[in-house]
Amino acid sequence: MMGRIVVIGDVMTDTIVRPHGPLIRGSDRAATIRQHAGGSGANQAAWIAALGGSVTFLGRVGRADHAAQSELLARHGVQTMLAADADLPTGQLVTLLDPDGERSFLTDRGANDALCAADLPDSALDGAALLHVSGYSLFTPGPRAAVLHLVSSARQRGLPATFDAASAAPLAETGAAQFFDWTAGADTLFANLDEAEVLTGTADWTEQLASLAPFYRTVVLKRGAAGAVAATRTEFAEAPATQVTPLDTTGAGDAFLAGFLTARLAGATLADCLVSGVRQGSIATQRLGGRPQTS
Repeated sequence: MMGRIVVIGDVMTDTIVRPHGPLIRGSDRAATIRQHAGGSGANQAAWIAALGGSVTFLGRVGRADHAAQSELLARHGVQTMLAADADLPTGQLVTLLDPDGERSFLTDRGANDALCAADLPDSALDGAALLHVSGYSLFTPGPRAAVLHLVSSARQRGLPATFDAASAAPLAETGAAQFFDWTAGADTLFANLDEAEVLTGTADWTEQLASLAPFYRTVVLKRGAAGAVAATRTEFAEAPATQVTPLDTTGAGDAFLAGFLTARLAGATLADCLVSGVRQGSIATQRLGGRPQTS
């Protein structure tokens, strides 16, 4: 029976903008503009729950949105431990979509940057099977200290901790050495090729795996249209991509992670975990927004 996953990460309100043609500097361009619930960690938790996993999500939102954000996650089946910030609003993200579904972001992290130790009690780990940390939670000192304290508590309990590399730009600002200092020894690292290139200094995925292997028990690389690969120190696996035309790639990596982790906790092989991840990532690209559909 699959155990409970505890996820730490961001909650965001995503404003997704799909221009109906090239932007015109200083003038108007018609566009489709929609708001969706988002945030990498919250998305991951929602996808895990959608796949039948038991999941608790820990994060911080603006007080005015606390009830609504809790309800949105509860609709997916996520147990929430959301802190309410009296001063900062819920994080905001503007996504600009290219015609091919690729994304560019403008981000205001808001209440996410005030995540603190009181928001991440050790008791959240009671009965858990795995702790997953969205890498975005590491890039600000206050949240990082709180997150790493809970990671330390998980290790003392013998719980595996997994991380995703979040995004290439903040990784580059942080530096690979610092990221390794925070995450080395973790059970699993999830990264796309751009993130892995920042961490390793090479664009060759085989060299990326070799460079990252000393730091983590398992390394999982998301290769987009080329599928995904994973390696431990004794095993290698790969899975081809599902051939689809993406509508919006927002949340695809989060869905991939959910597919991989739920399969892993169900006892699947490394190869089958990748297949599950790729399948869920492909499903996520077929709809706008970063979370699964609810009934």
